[in-house]
Amino acid sequence: MTPSPEAAPNPAEPAALPVLHRDGMMLVIDKPFGLPVHTGPKGGETLADHLDALRFGLPKRPELAHRLDKDTSGCLVLGRHAKALALLGKLFAEGKVDKTYVALTRGAPAADAGRIDQPLAKRSPHRGWWMQAVPKGAPGALEAITDFRVLHRGEGLAVLALSPLTGRTHQLRAHLAHLGAPILGDAIYGGASRLPGGPGLHLQSRRIAVPIARNGPPVAVSAPLPPHMCETLRALGLDPDAIGAAADTAFTRPAAG
Repeated sequence: MTPSPEAAPNPAEPAALPVLHRDGMMLVIDKPFGLPVHTGPKGGETLADHLDALRFGLPKRPELAHRLDKDTSGCLVLGRHAKALALLGKLFAEGKVDKTYVALTRGAPAADAGRIDQPLAKRSPHRGWWMQAVPKGAPGALEAITDFRVLHRGEGLAVLALSPLTGRTHQLRAHLAHLGAPILGDAIYGGASRLPGGPGLHLQSRRIAVPIARNGPPVAVSAPLPPHMCETLRALGLDPDAIGAAADTAFTRPAAG
């Protein structure tokens, strides 16, 4: 989308939290790699430490409408007040928000495009949020569906666009590991690597489209790929901007007519 003056990042905003879109209902920020959205057992800086700076004149700070893992960067939606949060929560719960991710993987799916319909469950009560693929109907099994499209294949590596149709914890990471193509830099699900981009998780929330207006088109916003993913893409001879643009249109739905 072409940002409006209001949607453009403001130099006065915290450098770690560039605002990609702002209207009366919501913000879309570019969450940095490595910043957790909630306080963990070890404490430390979290997204919550920056939310007061994003009030933009409102009496209360915005709050999360959904979440991203600590090491997943990119588009994150915040509701600016209680009415907005309730509406956004409903849209996310009903699967009406379109989400596109970009991932670099070790290995690739056999098909160039397809759907992963594979239930997930917690590995054990002692593994926190770690997930694993399980048969349908297994104890604790949760429906988990991801669409994918391969944007590039290389020697032992691939670049994928991903569209999660459900919102399970670690869904994309567990699904790709189940296919034998774990995400680069994923120490939990098997994608750790010494590629030029470093050990960081190579997964980004690239684009989000939120049907926030009752009688208008969805608000569609894209985030630039993070530096560590750009470094790896360039080392592979790929243009990060071209990869991002391809991901933006990977799951475009045909217009009704």
